[in-house]
Amino acid sequence: MIRIIVVDDQAMVRGALATLLDLEDDIEVVGQAASGTEALDLIAHLKTREIGVDITLLDVEMPHLDGIGTARRIATEHPETHCLIVTTFGRPGYVQRALEAGARGFIVKDTPLPQLAAAIRKVAAGERVVDPQLAVDSMTRGTSPLTDRETDVLRAAVDGGTIEDIAAAVHLSTGTVRNHVSAAMTKTNARTRAEAAHIARENGWL
Repeated sequence: MIRIIVVDDQAMVRGALATLLDLEDDIEVVGQAASGTEALDLIAHLKTREIGVDITLLDVEMPHLDGIGTARRIATEHPETHCLIVTTFGRPGYVQRALEAGARGFIVKDTPLPQLAAAIRKVAAGERVVDPQLAVDSMTRGTSPLTDRETDVLRAAVDGGTIEDIAAAVHLSTGTVRNHVSAAMTKTNARTRAEAAHIARENGWL
């Protein structure tokens, strides 16, 4: 029996996935969580009851701790539990970041249930599973051209705000922030920092 937990901040989606997967003969849903932090707490709690979690299904965009950050922590804190990203946001940059964080697979939510169940079985068997089209897109677009600091600055710029606001958020001087914004705009071929942030987000680099 493959024991899994389903992690998604949308209750209806989370419940539907859990219900459908629990109907599979060899898959048992042992818990659900609405965020990455809840997932980590749940895995730890289940361990105290001697219930091992073989696979955690993770959405990407969640409050408190996103799916990629959660996958990274699970790989470190609970290496016996594999992560499979199941998300609406099929952005090429997310694929690479998720795999680098330790996830064993990445598929989109409109994947038919039989294929999702098959992906779970493959991950449980130690294989990697990546949506074929996303894999091609990821290789075609390549890795993120942004440095870590440029990424931090654009992430802070997503919600708008002045250069001073961004500088305060990332703990850098305004001059340094302007330099990073300028470099990021050049690399993304954007006319404004808002456009640069949008392009980076759409590619899954943030």
